[in-house]
Amino acid sequence: MEKTSAPAVTYGLRGRTCLVTGGSRGLGFAVARLLAAEGASIALCGRDGERLASASAELEREGATRVMTGTLDVLAPDELEDFTDEVGQAFAGLDGLVANVGGKRGGGLLESTREDWQTTWELNGGHAVRAVRAGLPHFRAGSSVVLVSSISGWKPRFPAQYGAAKSAEIYLAGALCQELAPQRVRVNTVSPGSILLPGKSWDRLRRRDPQAYQAYAERNPSGRLLNAEEVARVIAFLLSPASGAVNGAHVPVDGGQPQAGLGTVPVGGPGGR
Repeated sequence: MEKTSAPAVTYGLRGRTCLVTGGSRGLGFAVARLLAAEGASIALCGRDGERLASASAELEREGATRVMTGTLDVLAPDELEDFTDEVGQAFAGLDGLVANVGGKRGGGLLESTREDWQTTWELNGGHAVRAVRAGLPHFRAGSSVVLVSSISGWKPRFPAQYGAAKSAEIYLAGALCQELAPQRVRVNTVSPGSILLPGKSWDRLRRRDPQAYQAYAERNPSGRLLNAEEVARVIAFLLSPASGAVNGAHVPVDGGQPQAGLGTVPVGGPGGR
């Protein structure tokens, strides 16, 4: 009997509209590329205008129906809100939002300042709250919001401010899913483990000290770090109609990684995601 090839995986996102914060590189760009291949219209924001322009051109080559970009800092008052509103109006509504921006400031408890903790919160949970609030007038019935947390949000590791902010995002999804369910807007969280991204901390360690990198990677059950596409596929599923009954869920995508940082990593070294 003649063998037939398996059909290509599709998430049913053709013609849908999605906004990805921090979407010009790393995990955010991996999500945007997958959405582009699905034929979605995509909006990206980030701080680097040149990088956004390059990302936009690549997404259009990948098949995106339409791409919008906004050069902004999510910590700046009103910039994220104004861009989200602009996208919602230009796309005549939003079907998906991925709150992907994150990061941390400061070191340990005695080395970090009140401002470090406040900034870390604003980069993670704060920006997610603002993006969802700004998107709410534009969400169509059946829309999906994905908050990108981290393994650090549920497998604690110092410095505490990052994990605390990421943990807040997990709680946030569980609470907002109940509040927004009557408007048929779903909210879920994805918590990636350590991802090997070109030019980022784990990649720099791999180049600088391959043996140390491999020792960390082998503490994972799979013996390796994640790649961005593996996490992007889970996010695409949560954005898709196929996950319509999934709401308020926390979905770890960490390959069974036992703890953030793959064990004992010096302060200032690679963290969770």
